[in-house]
Amino acid sequence: LGALTIYILVRRQMIYLSEKRKMKRSIAATIITAEAILCFLVPLALVVWLAVINLQNINLDPQAIIAPFEEAAAVIKAKTGYNVLGGDSLSFIISSLPRIGQTLMGGISSFAVNMFVLVFVLYFMLMGGKKMERYVNELLPFNEANTQDVVHEINMIVRSNAIGIPLLAIIQGGVAMIGYWIFGAPNILFSGFLTGFASVVPMVGTALIWVPIAIYMALIGNWFQAIGLAIFGALVISQLDNLIRFIIQKKMADIHPLITIFGVVIGLPIFGFMGVIFGPLLLSLFFLFVNMFKKGYLDGER
Repeated sequence: LGALTIYILVRRQMIYLSEKRKMKRSIAATIITAEAILCFLVPLALVVWLAVINLQNINLDPQAIIAPFEEAAAVIKAKTGYNVLGGDSLSFIISSLPRIGQTLMGGISSFAVNMFVLVFVLYFMLMGGKKMERYVNELLPFNEANTQDVVHEINMIVRSNAIGIPLLAIIQGGVAMIGYWIFGAPNILFSGFLTGFASVVPMVGTALIWVPIAIYMALIGNWFQAIGLAIFGALVISQLDNLIRFIIQKKMADIHPLITIFGVVIGLPIFGFMGVIFGPLLLSLFFLFVNMFKKGYLDGER
C-alpha cells in the first residue's frame, strides 16, 4: 500500500523522464526511487528514530517515566484526599512499561523490513508503468467510463490524503511546539511529535495530547500556563486542524468530512497507519460503486 501511494504521487515524473526525456526506464526508475527514499522514507525514519530514543528511555529507566504521574497523583491526593495511583497500580504500570517498549520496538523492526520491501515493490511498479496500469484496468469488471471513474477516485483520494495528512501533522506539531514552549510544557520536542501524530485520530485529534498536558500543568500549580495552553490549544491548534483540512479537501479532493472521519475509524484497525489513507478510499469507493449500480440497474427501470 505504501508503494502504491508513492507510485501515484511520482507517476507523472516517471512518464516525464521516460517518455518526454527519453531516459532509459531503469535509470528513471532508479532516480525516482532514490527521490522517494530521500523525500518520504528518510523523514519517516527520523520520526521512528525519535520514537526509538524515547522507547529506550522507557526500557532503561521506567521510574523516570512514571515520576510526573506520581507527582500529579500526589497533588490530587493532597487536595482531594483521593489516591488515584495506589501502590499496586504503580507497581503494575512500572512492570508493564518495559513490555510495552519491547512490543513497540518489535513493531519498529517489522516496519523497517516493510520499508525495505516497499523500495523494491516501488521500483518494479515504476518499471511496469503504463503497461501495468493497462493490465490492472483490464482486470476491473467495469465498462470504460466506470473504470475511469474508479481510477480517478483512487488517484484523487490517495494524493489528497498522502499529501494532506503529513502536511497537517507537521503544521500542527510545529504550532503545538510553539505553544508548549511559550507556556513551559514539559518535553517540548516529544510532545510536539505526539501532537502531530494525534492529528490523524478522528474527532479527538490533537486534544488527545494538549488537554492532558494542560491538566498536568494545572495539577502541579502552574494555573496561568495551564489556562494559557488550554486557550491556545482550543483557539489555535484545534481550529488550525479544521482550517487546513477544509483547504486541502477543497484544493485536492471534494471529500465529505464524514467519509474521512469514518474511513479513518474503519481503516486503522484493518491497515494500520496506512488506514488513514486507504480507509477513506475504501469508503469512498463503496459509495461510488453504489452510485454505479444505481445508474446501471435502478435508474433504467423507472
